[in-house]
Amino acid sequence: MTQPDESPTSYTLSFRCPDRLGVVARYSGLLYECGAYITEVSNYSDPVSDKFFLRCVFDDRVMTVSMDDFRQRWEALAVELELEYTLRSANQRPRLVLAVSRYAHCLSALLTRWRSGALPAEVVAVISNHQDCRELSEFYDLPYFHLPVSADNKRAQEREILTIMQEQEADTLVLARYMQILSDDMCAQLSGRAINIHHSFLPGFKGAKPYHQAYERGVKVIGATAHYVTRDLDEGPIISQEVRPIDHEISVEQMVHLGHDIEATALCQAVRLHCEQRVILNGQRTVIL
Repeated sequence: MTQPDESPTSYTLSFRCPDRLGVVARYSGLLYECGAYITEVSNYSDPVSDKFFLRCVFDDRVMTVSMDDFRQRWEALAVELELEYTLRSANQRPRLVLAVSRYAHCLSALLTRWRSGALPAEVVAVISNHQDCRELSEFYDLPYFHLPVSADNKRAQEREILTIMQEQEADTLVLARYMQILSDDMCAQLSGRAINIHHSFLPGFKGAKPYHQAYERGVKVIGATAHYVTRDLDEGPIISQEVRPIDHEISVEQMVHLGHDIEATALCQAVRLHCEQRVILNGQRTVIL
């Protein structure tokens, strides 16, 4: 409940559930009963999976109950309707750890947007298996964790990453051209909380050297794909994609340089959508609201 002379606090609610008659009436009815003032809403009913997806933003300008009371009522409704949901205050910005190897273009784009306020999140640390991006990280006053990795220490190195995320109270790991494949166990622990940028238009040209693969096939468009990380390499649910037309005169080296822009754009877009709770998983697909 908002007190006199206080600005209202905004909340974002997103959920998925089995599609059935009355879901919208029940959720909106509860918000109305509690005085939650809805300012934004979007939803989607998937006829293939029989799932319903919704995202709404509301504030407490005329709320008639405390947020603790509202959360208890909402949890009861969630159990009844089998809702899988996220409810977050605008003051609870997602906390991100960024992982990078040597190429800094995606890291730089994310940090620029974060510092300017265009990325609704808190970047709390940078992790790398190399030293190349330390200066950039320190320019933004961020802790930089150098964690070299090899076949012999991969499990221990990944445990260190998870420990850093826990200590920094981070929600999400963003792989900003982090050129290491996460183990199956790491993928499982970060399910829905790790975002990768792959420098091709998936599902084409998976794995290593996608620009070289694209050149060999004589493609006329190159792309970049931001997706959630799963145990299946470069096959996680897609969040955002960008493309750029090319022609026969473009060399592999030129493809790589042109690709830097679309990689950064696709990853920044995906991270923003994720942080705004606009991405809801639908099996191997995503719903963007």
